[in-house]
Amino acid sequence: MTDLSNARPAAVITGASEGIGAELARVFAEKGHETAIVARRGDRLEALADEIAAKGARRPAVVELDLLAEGAVETLAARLADAGLSTQYLVNNAGFGLIGRIDELDQAEQLAMIDLNIRALTALTLRFMPSVTADKGGVLNVASVASFMPGPGFAVYYATKAFVRSFSEAIAEELKPAGVKVSCLCPGPVITGFQARAGMSFEGMMAAVKPALVPADEVARQGYEGLMAGQRVVIPGAVNKAMVWSARLSPRAVLLPLLGAAQMKRS
Repeated sequence: MTDLSNARPAAVITGASEGIGAELARVFAEKGHETAIVARRGDRLEALADEIAAKGARRPAVVELDLLAEGAVETLAARLADAGLSTQYLVNNAGFGLIGRIDELDQAEQLAMIDLNIRALTALTLRFMPSVTADKGGVLNVASVASFMPGPGFAVYYATKAFVRSFSEAIAEELKPAGVKVSCLCPGPVITGFQARAGMSFEGMMAAVKPALVPADEVARQGYEGLMAGQRVVIPGAVNKAMVWSARLSPRAVLLPLLGAAQMKRS
């Protein structure tokens, strides 16, 4: 068994091969944290690790791993231990969405979305919380503005993100006495590989969401700063903040048809 008594505290970032996850890895590294980056696409992780090292930071530990694989959480724990790292900050960014009606989308893929967006996130949080607590660190869970509303045409994805936000806010309160920070990052639309995976039309999406777009690097910066400040929920962008406020006040009978029509424009 690997001796962790002298393990180095690190930020462990899932879904780090592109988009917000990669930008979060860059931000943590720039701020002086040692990092471990986790995703299925090892070649992209290696390229990101080389880039970070070239800028003078310690090269991230690269963990090529499918978080939906059996035993993935323990595999990650073992890989971190082998690298001599403890988890001071856990960034749960891995996730995906699928656009379309639930009776038309593949059932197995919808259930896999729940497994990754909810079950894996929760399992990772539970598994690494003793280390996070010991190192007086924190957890950054990446949700979405979708977490504040139902999503006809994107139903399962929106529901998974509602879980992430609820879970994050609750454990932020629970863990405050232990000196652990928990933040939920709730971006609006960000141009990443998410759209292609979700089955969105790029042209349709841009027409529907352009005013709300915030670049991935800015989303990551605000997420990092929010976590370090102990902010429970971080919503980048004035338009996205207004969208959340409006959704909270709007009657569901009005909101649901509007959201359903908006998803149709993206597909």
